[in-house]
Amino acid sequence: MKPKIGIIFAGDQELEPLLSVLVQPTIVKKAMLTFYCSTLYDLEVVTLYCGVCKTNAAIGTQILLDHFNCTTIINAGTAGGIQHDIQLFDTIVATESAYWDVAEDILTDFHPWMEDVYFKADEKLLALARNTVQHYSFLNVHFGRIITGESFITQQNRKEIEEHFAPLAVDMETASIAHTCYVNQIPFLAIRSITDTVDHQGIDEFDLNCDKASQLAVDLTLLLLQEISRQS
Repeated sequence: MKPKIGIIFAGDQELEPLLSVLVQPTIVKKAMLTFYCSTLYDLEVVTLYCGVCKTNAAIGTQILLDHFNCTTIINAGTAGGIQHDIQLFDTIVATESAYWDVAEDILTDFHPWMEDVYFKADEKLLALARNTVQHYSFLNVHFGRIITGESFITQQNRKEIEEHFAPLAVDMETASIAHTCYVNQIPFLAIRSITDTVDHQGIDEFDLNCDKASQLAVDLTLLLLQEISRQS
């Protein structure tokens, strides 16, 4: 049985490249969000942009699970690069994610009583992603850690985050979506392309590079969907 895929983006610019390939999607509005239901590569898909920040991401994800009965969740979009070897328009596939702005004992001493602070990506989806990128040289893809928090990174907290977490990239939603999938026991993978880096920092860089980075994240997402369909 083929999985039903929920694809969640933070912003409308990030969603737009995927919307452009959907054929006559059914539109459903719920919780002040707009969901687009369609079929891609013989897979049922439901997609939306949830809005920036962790709570919005969790709301959108839970609706994908409860209302639309999605059985796999993919988070696609953009992120800021942290490591010096991460360049503009590189794409990060998150092997795991965590919050940089939440006390570490919140998730280990209380629900959901995790062994550590990291939400792991689904191993099967990771394997499919690794297999996919081997065949497409136009994508510069890294596999590694993404860290989530609800503010843009300053020079000071960039250094602290790099030293403590050693992430490849940072965003405002991935760990929240992973968290929601974790407690629901739903396979999850995040695909984020880079809009700003150590050498190209700030909101102006994000605005300048968002469209191209969003397209790259969607490109890999579509290739992954094809692989999921073939393997289902």
